[in-house]
Amino acid sequence: MSDIIVGIDLGTTNSAVAIVQNGRPYILGKEDQRIIPSVVGYSKQAGWLVGRPALNQYVLDPDNTVRSIKRKMGNPENVKLGGREFTPQEISAFILRELKAIAEEALEQPLEKAVITVPAYFTDAQRQATKEAGEIAGLEVTRIINEPTAAALAYGLNHEEDQLALVYDLGGGTFDVSLVEMSGGVVEVRASHGDTQLGGDDFDERLAKHAAKLFTKKHKVDLKDNRRALARMNRAAEAAKIHLSDLTEATLREEYLAEKDNKPLHLEAKVERQEFQDMIDDLLKQTIKSIDRVRQDAELNVADLNRVLLVGGSTRMPAVWDMVADFTNLEPDAEINPDEAVALGAAVQAAIIAGQPVDSILVDVTPYSLGIESVKIVAGNIIPDQYSVLIRRNTTVPVTKEETYYALYPDQDTIEVKVYQGESSIASANTLLGDFTIEELKASQPGKLPSVNVRFDFDVNGMLHVRATDRHTGKQANTSVQATQARLSPAEIAKARHEISSLAAIGATPPSANVILDEEAQALLDRGRALLKDGSLNDEDSADLQELIEGIYTAQQSGDREELDDLLEELVDALFDLE
Repeated sequence: MSDIIVGIDLGTTNSAVAIVQNGRPYILGKEDQRIIPSVVGYSKQAGWLVGRPALNQYVLDPDNTVRSIKRKMGNPENVKLGGREFTPQEISAFILRELKAIAEEALEQPLEKAVITVPAYFTDAQRQATKEAGEIAGLEVTRIINEPTAAALAYGLNHEEDQLALVYDLGGGTFDVSLVEMSGGVVEVRASHGDTQLGGDDFDERLAKHAAKLFTKKHKVDLKDNRRALARMNRAAEAAKIHLSDLTEATLREEYLAEKDNKPLHLEAKVERQEFQDMIDDLLKQTIKSIDRVRQDAELNVADLNRVLLVGGSTRMPAVWDMVADFTNLEPDAEINPDEAVALGAAVQAAIIAGQPVDSILVDVTPYSLGIESVKIVAGNIIPDQYSVLIRRNTTVPVTKEETYYALYPDQDTIEVKVYQGESSIASANTLLGDFTIEELKASQPGKLPSVNVRFDFDVNGMLHVRATDRHTGKQANTSVQATQARLSPAEIAKARHEISSLAAIGATPPSANVILDEEAQALLDRGRALLKDGSLNDEDSADLQELIEGIYTAQQSGDREELDDLLEELVDALFDLE
């Protein structure tokens, strides 16, 4: 068995795999594979697609492409792809298998172990689903660590001076912020906060909706039911957002986005940086509230900070930089590629676990409070649905806490233990993680109330194990609270691993033999088909155009790039003449 352990950043938008070599972390893969899109698709021509090919297909066939699956992790809802149903864990496993293959090619040996990162504010269910995805992909997940913590490890490596750093992690689909103390090689997280449904995807959506309104106003055509057009609109919005990080103005441009009266309709809309920033201002301000929450939890002032570390691709936006700088009175630090920092830090943690000589130690915290439902008795009245916290938010992990709880009546022989995570004093207002029952309770003496000791063990992977013990008889009941509603059994994981492995090896034609058409080429073909459909061409022109389109598909499926380019140029000339 290989002793190598890699670090994996399984991101909402992009993912990467890294390793520590000669005391330094490196991203693995060829230059065009260092970061792969977290996208999975199915093509009748090319089979199962992962990464860049899947992203290229998205605008052409959104119904057979899955993006941002990370936002569904821990959710029992399945997704449909290629005529099949998959759990979020299985879709994520496709991405992890691709990263595993990239690492194995770079290292020239089999890979079996990995550290995988998750947002600091991921729930227990989401963490467990991530671990299951790794197992389905054929990986032993040696540790689950928080993304901002991983980034701090990457920045803290070889830094000897003591530092108090704020890690601001704004990615494609999630946001979290952590206050981290780095001292003598020890990276200790003091507090964390965030939002698992806030990120660059939401910025894209705002800009795409703005463009859709402009399109509708101009052409009197509503695109809300046109999934392909919406996918292309979203891609255009994402591209414009990226351009606006460097330029003060960008253009959203998509040819032949729709048609009306058999005429092609194009999108062309300019957007200024300030206009875009105004669209997402409320979302950005939510991140500042999280910074303030973290500061309060750690009982520190902004003036106590030494550094601000920016992590995640969305931090490239000037509005983010300026906002964070204004709030903290510090110029943010982005010396490490924000798309790579998390994977590099995961590699550092992997090296520590593997026993490599890395001068760094990780001390993490719990992102939520954890406790059970209880009752209070006030002036002889029973007040139900109370939240009794055993492990408070931002407690250093691993941690064990135990409390004693009493039955309500001397003859009560059963207690149901309901385990929650959250911050509300009302138990049912928090997230129920699981429940179990301890039965046949005995009181220590007649007339006394039976009692149980409830013990919480929260491990370094952010997973909670609960045990209740009858204090008189010693009888125990226990569970690992790992989101039973979404958790897969070992047999289900093994079955999913076999199926994903089999599917990944199957394709209608080898992927390398099929050329994925870009959206511009597809738009040309759409225009050609529209001309054939409207009946305006004479028989000779119609036959020539039909032959040209069929030739393009033949060249695409055979993988003849040169022939395909020549035929597409012919199609451009033909459409110019015919239209």
